[in-house]
Amino acid sequence: MKVLGIDPGTRIVGYAVVDQEMGQFHTYTYGAVVTQPHTLLSQRLKAIYETLTKIMVDFQPQAVAIEKIFYGKNLQTAIRTGEGRGVALLAAAMFQLPVYEYDATKIKKSVAGVGSAHKTQVQAMVQAILQLPQVPNPLDASDALAIAICHLQHFQPNISEAGGILI
Repeated sequence: MKVLGIDPGTRIVGYAVVDQEMGQFHTYTYGAVVTQPHTLLSQRLKAIYETLTKIMVDFQPQAVAIEKIFYGKNLQTAIRTGEGRGVALLAAAMFQLPVYEYDATKIKKSVAGVGSAHKTQVQAMVQAILQLPQVPNPLDASDALAIAICHLQHFQPNISEAGGILI
C-alpha cells in the first residue's frame, strides 16, 4: 500500500510517499512545503493544497496518514496547525483517499522504539529504516516519513482503527 504521510502546519508541511512490499519499504518522494511567514495565510494554504494535490496526482497514494494536533500551552500554534491540517484533509477528500491519524507518541514509538524520542532520533531511525543515503531534511519531512512508516506498520486492511483513527 502506498501511503502519503503528512506532518501538518501552515508555515512548513512535511510530506512523504512510502510503501511497503514483502517487508521492504520503498520511498517515492519526501520533502516539505515551506511558506513564507509574512505571506497571507490564504496564499500559504493555497500553496500547501497545490503541492499536496500534485503529489497525489504524481504518486497515486492509496491512503493518507497524518499526525494528530498536539495542543500544549500554545493555543495559537494549535489553531494554525489545524488550518494546515484542514487543507491536507480537503486535498485527501478531493481524491477520495481514506485518512488515518496518529498521535506523536505512537509515531515516535513506531520508528524509534520509544514514544518520547527526540526529533533527531526519529530522523536517524527513519534514515536507517528506509535505507536513505542521507538523513532526511528538514525535520518536517523526516516526521512525514515517520508518519507513513507508522501507518504501514500498523494498518490492517479489515480493521478501520489500526492504532490510528480513520477520519
